[in-house]
Amino acid sequence: MQTNTPPRRAMRLTRRGRIVLVATGAVLVGTAVAVPLLILGPGNGGGRTATLVIPEGWRASQVYAAVDKALALPAGSAKKSVAKVATKLPDDARGNPEGYLFPATYPLPWKAKPEQLLARMVDTANEKFNGAPIAAGAQRNAMNVYQAVTIASIVQAEADTAADMGKVARVVFNRLERGMPLQMDSTVNYALGRSTLRTTESDTRIDNPYNTYQRMGLPPTPIANPGEEAMRAAVNPPAGDWLYFVTVRPGDTRFTADYAEHQRNVAEFNAQGKSTGTATVPQGRGELRDQP
Repeated sequence: MQTNTPPRRAMRLTRRGRIVLVATGAVLVGTAVAVPLLILGPGNGGGRTATLVIPEGWRASQVYAAVDKALALPAGSAKKSVAKVATKLPDDARGNPEGYLFPATYPLPWKAKPEQLLARMVDTANEKFNGAPIAAGAQRNAMNVYQAVTIASIVQAEADTAADMGKVARVVFNRLERGMPLQMDSTVNYALGRSTLRTTESDTRIDNPYNTYQRMGLPPTPIANPGEEAMRAAVNPPAGDWLYFVTVRPGDTRFTADYAEHQRNVAEFNAQGKSTGTATVPQGRGELRDQP
């Protein structure tokens, strides 16, 4: 139940694009194409072995496509092999590995099978998530580890910088505690299978369990595969009363508990958009829009 909150249009939260730096270059994370990052290094006997880099924040669909390409398999092969690693997942996951395909660098053994790579990712996630710091942090915040992974996946998608991750996590907790819908564009984008910043009013009305504008509480699963920083933020967020945030400019995300202040931040973002020719946010909305 909501408690004296502004109209739903007024509580739109920021959504950002993400650039992940890996190895010797930068890879733009999107949903149209998942590009496996293959790195060749010294191998036994003077040969070369390949590794596959999974960036933080990739969705399971991107990981599947990357594995298929890295192993030169037909599209869909990795996804079909998920059932073979389901027993490694927590019961709450119900066989869905989203959130548990841990972002890291993985070796590509000769003639590796997709289930072997996926199992290694899930094993790594279990090792990271079930350790004392994360498990104890989740318990301290009255949630289980799977819920913590779900929050971390939202933090990974929404935070403009690593420094902002804890504040985004606190916004999630504050809204849940107040009976407010999360209203995160990142969850709507997950429902629609995209990563655009251009969320519309009609998008927020879709009938989908991941639509946190229409559904209360957390989405049913994580919406991406978070890294360690996002996990730490999810189980140990800083104290604060923030309920709203908007990225006014890159690296400048404003967090506030005051709706009027949030509106002023939105107005500043819109003013910059007009001066630079970028997309603006209608007054009353607080999310960051992509360039047209």
